[in-house]
Amino acid sequence: MQKILLVEDDARLAALVQSFLQQQGFEVRLESRGDTVAAICQSWLPDLLILDLMLPGMDGFTVCRTIRPWFTAPILMLTAKQGDIDQVLGLELGADDYVIKPVEPRVLLARVHALLRRSNPTQKTENQELSFGLLNLNNSAREAHFSGQLVELTSYEFDLLWMLAKHAGQTVKREAIHKQIIGREYDGLDRTVDVRVSHLRRKLNDNAETPFRIKTVWGKGYLFVADAWNS
Repeated sequence: MQKILLVEDDARLAALVQSFLQQQGFEVRLESRGDTVAAICQSWLPDLLILDLMLPGMDGFTVCRTIRPWFTAPILMLTAKQGDIDQVLGLELGADDYVIKPVEPRVLLARVHALLRRSNPTQKTENQELSFGLLNLNNSAREAHFSGQLVELTSYEFDLLWMLAKHAGQTVKREAIHKQIIGREYDGLDRTVDVRVSHLRRKLNDNAETPFRIKTVWGKGYLFVADAWNS
């Protein structure tokens, strides 16, 4: 049984979400304070963390920034705010996805399943290695090496890089990325993919202002340039 740590100080909402997820076959532990999350994650080892933003003791942003360097399981943020700044900041600090309150149970369940599938990928019979100059990708080990050095990538980031690299020289539409990598349809406003691409560029020494390795094709998507990894 997969374990979910739900950190939410609204007792009524927490009980409802816990009951719903338990009905779906998950073991769910509740916590109402942010400053106890790290210790619980270290001792209980949840498969997924659902983290509210506004918490006593320590807010969700700080929790995420604190545990992300060593906590490898997915983090799903709950936010009552719909502004881009909250969503982008959460992703920048290491969250894998977010759900806006009021929580729609079916949406929450879909996001949970998508994150857990991504953190436990099944192996396929397709080519498991790709190389472009100094960049080497191994899908079996889920590792990326650039200039001989291991690049620390989140599960989302590796999946995105692999998808772009598999379609090197082709524009991969944002809608396709959302459907395959994020696990939902693109609504025209979601910034999740943009943030992930920004992370990849930074980690792979691409130029943030004028990227030449992973280019933006305005109004369409992203282009992985196959011959841009030689130096």
